[in-house]
Amino acid sequence: MLAVGNFHYIRKDFKAAYPSIFGVTPGQFRNQLKELAKYGKFVSQEDILNGIPKDEKAILISFDDGLKEQFKLAKPILDEMKIPFICFVNTSNFAEQKVSLVHQIHLLRSKIAPAELQKKIEKESTIQLTDEERNKAVNHYNYDEGEVARLKYLLNFRLGISELKKIINPLFEKYFDEYETATELYMREEQLAELWEQGSLGSHGHRHDPLGMLSQKQAKYDLEKSQEFFVSRFGEKAKTFSYPYGSFDACKNLSITLAETGFELAFSMERAVNIDPKENPFLLGRYDCNDLPGGKANIFQKENLFENPEYSKWHLYENGTSNQQ
Repeated sequence: MLAVGNFHYIRKDFKAAYPSIFGVTPGQFRNQLKELAKYGKFVSQEDILNGIPKDEKAILISFDDGLKEQFKLAKPILDEMKIPFICFVNTSNFAEQKVSLVHQIHLLRSKIAPAELQKKIEKESTIQLTDEERNKAVNHYNYDEGEVARLKYLLNFRLGISELKKIINPLFEKYFDEYETATELYMREEQLAELWEQGSLGSHGHRHDPLGMLSQKQAKYDLEKSQEFFVSRFGEKAKTFSYPYGSFDACKNLSITLAETGFELAFSMERAVNIDPKENPFLLGRYDCNDLPGGKANIFQKENLFENPEYSKWHLYENGTSNQQ
């Protein structure tokens, strides 16, 4: 069995005018790793590619977005504790020195109050969430207040990419310098090279778009661009992938396209344990770090991580490989 924990921001503090992210400090990160070690064995990218026995209690540590703080603050702790991990990176951040739209939003939300930002969006767009979408928002962003969850859902899922860029890009340019921000926020290429050599690097797509919500042509183009980066820098394609946003809608109908572009494994954000990664390699479940033992909202307080957990099942639905046309 395989349980995967996913981390994003690792910072010494999270002070901001309007807190917009849920990260951990290095001390909290170390303590959570110690807690997780009680439940199973930490495994690497190579271990999972080679196969995890069903009776093994395996734990993978993963990071999304290729943030410099992950390399500077989390990697030394992992190296000291001899714990393998995977960093999934968006290749446009390095190939084009661009700040991903999702990070533009995070940065803007740290400076602009949610109500004010929502007013700016409504001024530029007539789209409003349905009752079903409002409920989806609260379920997906379960660590946020309702108003913030709905704002994030509107930004990340309801507005089209082109429309969202028209709204967010001018705002971002007003508050930030993109090149300086990208240089400060993301890892350097020599850091990526070190991770590649250690077998600790995977793809998070090229531009951090919700690929399952794009056309097949657009999704394939993004995956191909990401693989072009890996081949140009390291001479090989990346073997592992994590879906930007990770929701069911952002992951659907991509298994065949992922295989065609050279990937062997892909991780969603379905909160679930994987019985056998070989059975559903392109829809592996993954927990937010806050969900896991040692996290802020540990959902396993009364249970062992591997005793009667929720098992991944998204692959049983229409986005599974066997059901694609």
